[in-house]
Amino acid sequence: MATHCTTKVLVAGCSLVGLGVAIYWWNRKRDTAKDDSYETPSQVNQYMAFHYAPAEEYFLYPFGPKEHVDFPKRCAELCIKHRNDVVLNRALDLGCAVGRSTFELSRHFNEAIGIDFSFAFIEKCNEMKEVGYSSYVMPDEGKLGLVKEAFVEDDIDRSKVHFQQGDACNLDPNLGQFGCVLAANLICRLPEPMSFLEALPRLVVPGGIVVITSPYTWMKDYTPESKWIGGYIDPVSGEHVTGFSTLQSLLEPNFTLEEALDLPFIIKETHRKHQWTVAHATVWKRRE
Repeated sequence: MATHCTTKVLVAGCSLVGLGVAIYWWNRKRDTAKDDSYETPSQVNQYMAFHYAPAEEYFLYPFGPKEHVDFPKRCAELCIKHRNDVVLNRALDLGCAVGRSTFELSRHFNEAIGIDFSFAFIEKCNEMKEVGYSSYVMPDEGKLGLVKEAFVEDDIDRSKVHFQQGDACNLDPNLGQFGCVLAANLICRLPEPMSFLEALPRLVVPGGIVVITSPYTWMKDYTPESKWIGGYIDPVSGEHVTGFSTLQSLLEPNFTLEEALDLPFIIKETHRKHQWTVAHATVWKRRE
């Protein structure tokens, strides 16, 4: 992967062409206050850098956790580590953002499908698929940014990758089944995470895997509090309910827990400000 050009520019504040008009074939009413935040040029730029910028350009200081960049690639590598060669060789990346994990999954799967609710993210994904590269602006300071180019690596067969806009809480029933489903930092940004989790047994073939990562940052801005699957006290038992405990109780009838680990990552906000977060990654194998 290569990244070129360090020209300073003003980060544009205008919306992307064509995003204002869309026809939904899903019945769920979108929460415009938060869903639209992922349609802005600033969010597209931030996620392009998060997905594709090399470590030496993304985190410029000699100190600090440089090994925590490339989170989307590390998520794909966790999927590849646990994949079952004898089951259906299709991968689904839900909440794919701008597509890095999807491209990485295509190295080892015959087909990799990336789905995101954001039209702007999917537009960027398709640009990367069609031409193999795309420009973006890496945040620097205030309205200043650095023009960069992201590339899909030459050894990735882009014809094996497909992107589409979709709702993880109400997936197209014609998607079919998969040998691998990745949901990276998705469940705590869904309005109805339980709807997604309950669909997993029909999405994943026996012997297939689900990889879920989440920092379990439940927020009413994204998920109504009544729909949280963790981060609250059970009103009956008085016990603390966590996201992981709910995953265990919900998934274990159909899946076995293969691995659980911490997966830290960095999101760059400016030249000098970064978010450092530790996602909890769990790998689940569909019972045969």
